[in-house]
Amino acid sequence: MATRTLQSSGVQFDDQRNFYLSPRVTQELWPSVMPFTTVISQGNVRSPGEMEDTIFKLFEHRNPWRRQYFDNNGDSVTINTNDADSSEITIDGITGLNSTVDASYIGLECEVWDSTETTLRGSVLVTSVPSSTGIKVRNLDGATSISTVDNDRFVVVGNAHGEGASSPEAWADDLHMAWNSTQEFRTPYEISRKLRKAALKGEMKELDRLKKQKAGEHKMQKEKAFLFGRNPVGTNLDPSSADTFTDASGNGAAWRTDANGNVVRTTMGIFTAIDKYGNSSGEDQNIFSFAASAFTWKNYVAITEKMFQYLPNSGFKRAFCGRGAMSIWAVWGTDGIGGNSGWQVQLSPYKKDRLGFNFRTLETPHGVLQLIPTPAIDRGRNDWMLVIDHDDLLHAMYERPEFRQNIKVDNAPSLQKDEYWSDEGLGITLIEKHSVIKFT
Repeated sequence: MATRTLQSSGVQFDDQRNFYLSPRVTQELWPSVMPFTTVISQGNVRSPGEMEDTIFKLFEHRNPWRRQYFDNNGDSVTINTNDADSSEITIDGITGLNSTVDASYIGLECEVWDSTETTLRGSVLVTSVPSSTGIKVRNLDGATSISTVDNDRFVVVGNAHGEGASSPEAWADDLHMAWNSTQEFRTPYEISRKLRKAALKGEMKELDRLKKQKAGEHKMQKEKAFLFGRNPVGTNLDPSSADTFTDASGNGAAWRTDANGNVVRTTMGIFTAIDKYGNSSGEDQNIFSFAASAFTWKNYVAITEKMFQYLPNSGFKRAFCGRGAMSIWAVWGTDGIGGNSGWQVQLSPYKKDRLGFNFRTLETPHGVLQLIPTPAIDRGRNDWMLVIDHDDLLHAMYERPEFRQNIKVDNAPSLQKDEYWSDEGLGITLIEKHSVIKFT
């Protein structure tokens, strides 16, 4: 009798042989998809019942006393050493003071710097306000006159008043309003009754497989909206912006509508907000761009001076990174940060945060960054890093997220349709506290 062997074709190959090592196990490519949403959901959250409208406002305030100055607006004035008022100096570029020149300026002690703030010309005392745009000063330097020219900067270093004088004029600024909106997320799936009941390999129940897959899709799309979404109303995060709070829609107004005329509200993501309201230069810079091939550790330490300036006590921030950005910190060679800096950058080993995502830490004299690989930061942003202050981000939920089961019932179709539904958005305050680093 001929010996029987395993067949490579025919009925035995197609129908009798069992090729499945783990017939009930399917490995998933993305086990953790939303570290950014996870972080903001553990902090400042507005849950259903706390929100009375899908459009919401937030208070923010920037202390004016941190940086107070004004600029010479075109006048060339010599401030003599005698005890007499100078000629009127017209000013603009007012920061941290009343935007209209008034008696509250009297008594301000100022250093006079050139426009680059590298040459100190001397010190003066504001003694009178002859107009709503100008001041007169007296020289506080005993033996040297001061010549001030266009764009010189008067930096406030204190105030001084005469003995027995009355209390000076008072002034105060108002709170600033920022806003955003939630948006409706809907992720459906459906399955026929026959397939729902079938016993399968891989995943025994196709309905359960789809349920898990669409849950991940719902999470990823929400994560990307919180990062990259755009709100056509704006969020007013820049105090000088011209954004207008409105609920108008259609006919070219703020909110968009769908094909049936229904209002479609969308939330502003943090990347989009930084691009729209952030600064690529100056003391409040929070958008940084570098060529990866030339980036050095010195560059990084310099930008952390600005990134951590609003965290004098904590010194810790989370940085959500594309995979390319994670790689830049480890590259060693002539075209990497290690080769450019002359030594290898030290990262901590991978650790798992209590919230479930992986991270590594990077330390500088100004603060510690928790580097978090973020799947949603990809494509053209793969080499980017988002650095946040989670105290100034809010997860807004207008209604409680739902899993809606068997929503297609008209005419008794021979199928089941389910849906993940949520109405959520991102609240952002004090845009200066959040940063983006772009490597090119």
